[in-house]
Amino acid sequence: MHPDDAYTEKTTQQSSATQSTDETSTERTTRPVRTSSRGLRTLLASTPTRVALAAGLTCCLGAAAYVGTRQTPEQPEQAPVAEAATERGNAAERAGRSLLRDDATPASTSPSPTETASPTETASPTATEQEPASSEPTPPQPVAGLTQTQMDNAKTIVDVGAEMNIPHRGLIVAIATAMQESTLLNYANASVPESQNYPHEAVGWDHDSVGLFQQRASTGWGSVAELMTPTYAAKAFYQALLQVPGWQEMSVAWAAQSVQVSAFPDAYAQHESRATTIVRALV
Repeated sequence: MHPDDAYTEKTTQQSSATQSTDETSTERTTRPVRTSSRGLRTLLASTPTRVALAAGLTCCLGAAAYVGTRQTPEQPEQAPVAEAATERGNAAERAGRSLLRDDATPASTSPSPTETASPTETASPTATEQEPASSEPTPPQPVAGLTQTQMDNAKTIVDVGAEMNIPHRGLIVAIATAMQESTLLNYANASVPESQNYPHEAVGWDHDSVGLFQQRASTGWGSVAELMTPTYAAKAFYQALLQVPGWQEMSVAWAAQSVQVSAFPDAYAQHESRATTIVRALV
């Protein structure tokens, strides 16, 4: 035998021995596993095991339900927060849409109907435009027991004398004369129908005498229309007074009588004091 043959044979024998050992080992190992698998199936098929598994599964489900129940109270706390966030988001979106609509709306440049002036409305005139200021002076306050009409006539007589530069004493003479002749009223005359066609404050009947100084048209004092005008009658009196020589040195009564040539010359004296008061109030 070749040495190599001996080695080969020995190796072959070892391999056979090893194979035999492995087969024995594998067989031993497999058999218990198979036995265990059949035992587990048998165990699971048994009623007590199934009851135990069902009980365990029930316990697991109960534990899960308990955990879910403990977590439930926290959900309402989270829901309002989510709802509030959603509401804020919706509000912001609505505000953004409103701004977009406002920007997109063109501004109206035409005046509103309420701003348009009504056709009947006009600018109200000022007080000066409505009632122009009167150029006439304020009527004088009556004095010495006169009425307003008498005081107005006295003012007319004094104003005419002031325009003619009549001295102060001549104004008193004129007022005293008119107080005696007409009580400072503009008289018409029933015997002179024309006289009643003009403004007058009383009606007399002495011959054809008319006006404040009871002057007569028939003796050359002027026309009826002129003598019924207070300014003309006063001017005619002053012109006649200026024609009396030394009238300023005469008494009021005698100066008046020199112009009027009355049947009662002393009657003028009684009016001197009141005439002086009236002239003082008007000058």
